[in-house]
Amino acid sequence: MRPDPFAWTPHPEAVAAIALTAVAYACAVRRYPASRGQIAYFATATLLLLATSVTPLESLTYHLLTAHLLQNVVLAEWAPALLVVAVPAALADALAGVPGWRALTRPLVALPVWIAVYALWHLPPAYDTALEHPATLLHFEHMTYLAAGVLVWWPVFKGGLSYGLRAGYLFLAFALASPIGLVMALVPHAAYDYYAGGFPPWDLSQLTDQQIAGVTMAVEQAVGFFALFGWAFHRFLGEEEGAEPEIV
Repeated sequence: MRPDPFAWTPHPEAVAAIALTAVAYACAVRRYPASRGQIAYFATATLLLLATSVTPLESLTYHLLTAHLLQNVVLAEWAPALLVVAVPAALADALAGVPGWRALTRPLVALPVWIAVYALWHLPPAYDTALEHPATLLHFEHMTYLAAGVLVWWPVFKGGLSYGLRAGYLFLAFALASPIGLVMALVPHAAYDYYAGGFPPWDLSQLTDQQIAGVTMAVEQAVGFFALFGWAFHRFLGEEEGAEPEIV
């Protein structure tokens, strides 16, 4: 049974996971103090995660591909970026000592992992199957999005790369991720059987929903990645001119 498309859905397991994350962060910053800005970033990420779990956005994901892609973008891009920025420098140094962490957060590892997670879950068989098993496979999909997102943003904000390398990394991430949304927007047929029939309350056909979803995803990534690319490139120019750039 699909939920009412406009209903609030508490999802205790998701709320519990978010609450545990908040408790873990609160404990961590007692030992590794965070700035007010970092705490604000963490709070914003928490609110975004709650929005994808309990608001009508969660219910709409079972009826609209556009809503589901928005949820995926929050889980794979926005929330993990904010979580990484929220990590104090001392805590980031401590995490670097965790076995395997340095290897997983290397740009040549983190970026392929993120692209693979994004691309594989958007293949129609995986996409439809996950939606048909929300209590198990869909939760696993969401966890992999969030985990891969943390990995891909780590080199940008905590990896110690030069700003020139950060700019190149962000451009490459955009170039590799953008085809997912563009393909959805341009293919002449509906790709996902789960959304067959479209969304009658809004008189929205399945193909139109898919096209809106693809365009929205492509535009979001273009704006987001190029904004960060511009930030990194500006800092790179400052380095080249001998200025001392502010470290995030």
